[in-house]
Amino acid sequence: MKKLTFALILLLLAIIFLATSCQNWRVKKAGGSMTIELKANEKLVNATWKDSNLWYLTKPMSKTDSAETSILREKSKHGLLEGQITFIETKK
Repeated sequence: MKKLTFALILLLLAIIFLATSCQNWRVKKAGGSMTIELKANEKLVNATWKDSNLWYLTKPMSKTDSAETSILREKSKHGLLEGQITFIETKK
């Protein structure tokens, strides 16, 4: 009984860990979504994955740029576990 309880506690801790951290991994490998709010006056140029790390390129906004929202979507082979990342720009 103690081994079963211990195993259940470890399983619960692992689920909590995966649900609350490693958001990059979850979005890329298990689907789901996440939102990244860029610093004020930053413009998104490009985003890509390197292994489980998300890299995104930004540049300073010009006076004529407006704040936009961009969405990076995964299109998987079978349409399952597709991830989505929303980038939100703000201008001050």
